[in-house]
Amino acid sequence: MPDGSVALRLPAASTPYSAALALPDPRAVLELLKPITWFAPMWAFGCGVVSVGGPDWSQLPWVVLGVILTGPLVCAMSQAVNDWFDRHVDAINEPHRPIPSGRLPGLWGLWVAIGWTVLSFAAAALIGGFVFWAALAAILAAWAYSAPPVRLKREGWVAAAVCAFSYEGLPWVTGAALVGGGVPEARIFAVAALYSAGAIGIMILNDFKSVEGDRASGLASVPAVLGIDNAANVACVLMAAPQVAVLALLAAWGRPVHAAIVASLLAAQIVLMLRLLGDPRERTPWYNATGTSLYVLGMLASAFAFAPLAQGTMP
Repeated sequence: MPDGSVALRLPAASTPYSAALALPDPRAVLELLKPITWFAPMWAFGCGVVSVGGPDWSQLPWVVLGVILTGPLVCAMSQAVNDWFDRHVDAINEPHRPIPSGRLPGLWGLWVAIGWTVLSFAAAALIGGFVFWAALAAILAAWAYSAPPVRLKREGWVAAAVCAFSYEGLPWVTGAALVGGGVPEARIFAVAALYSAGAIGIMILNDFKSVEGDRASGLASVPAVLGIDNAANVACVLMAAPQVAVLALLAAWGRPVHAAIVASLLAAQIVLMLRLLGDPRERTPWYNATGTSLYVLGMLASAFAFAPLAQGTMP
């Protein structure tokens, strides 16, 4: 079925008007917002906070609001937007999802996406400064990623890069800016960018579950174009190479202990990658629970390496 050609699931003509206006099941709305996906940007935001030495007591309420903005608002909003514009793809890949299954009927999926966009914008405006502009960039990226006519996700490499930088780099520098009181130091940008580049590999693995629907809908995701096995090899290289660069930079900046921690975590990931490549489609969920967990622990180790920047003690 061509991309975007599925008609909206509207209430049947015989549906009573009051039933058509009834509020949706809160469980379906929560499922639409995908809380499991909130962890990655919230973790990256926390890494940004750590990288500038952590907040003082007066900053804690703003940090809490920043975490809420990053996960339950902006990330959740992006999931709702994606599910609405991907409802035809999900009808093939995940027919149990709230919109294609009919548990979120009519235009409710779109209303939730718009409502969460407004809430995200309001929270970002309340914080202001760099955080506002970073959140605005994330909101625009979420809509451009999923919604026509832009629909960046049509191009697999662009889609993976947009997701990776939105989930990792952007939240990292946002957290650092909120606590640091301005644009972060250039080296923080560099490490955040490297971990974002590595996350492109994670995004490629996440696309394995939707290969059939992507091909049927004309979405050129990396696994749909390269095939599962080739995409898995590419993903592993993409995840590993930036971490090598990070540990080299940490060593050059006089943080050998932190570099050694990142190196150890990378070595463990490589062992897990070798098993992943034996059957990437079946073992991707297992790798996400193991190798990806080690990846984000490396992010935190790197963030702690930057903490002395707040006191000016890094070379």
